Amino acid sequence: MENEDIHLLSDRDDTLYKQDDEIVPDGIIINEVQLLLTEKRTSLATMRTGITVFVLPLSVLSVLIATSKYYDVFQVMHFIIPLLAICVALVLLGSYLIIRAMI
Repeated sequence: MENEDIHLLSDRDDTLYKQDDEIVPDGIIINEVQLLLTEKRTSLATMRTGITVFVLPLSVLSVLIATSKYYDVFQVMHFIIPLLAICVALVLLGSYLIIRAMI
């Protein structure tokens, strides 16, 4: 019984393909390919932007850690807390852009 069902499904698929055998002009096919390439390029640009935004807070934190012997953290806490909040926001934005580009 299952073999017959599979056979019937394949017959249905063949009839669908037979109906879709209309002649499509080359210009439409080229335009569709260009559209796909444009969407891929946009997705890759979004991913590149997301990676850049994601790496910026990491470099800022690296500089802060490298120069930490020149300042006392408790004396500049009013600068560090907003800076860390901005870094967290940039990491979240970068993550969103990367995930959005991959979907």
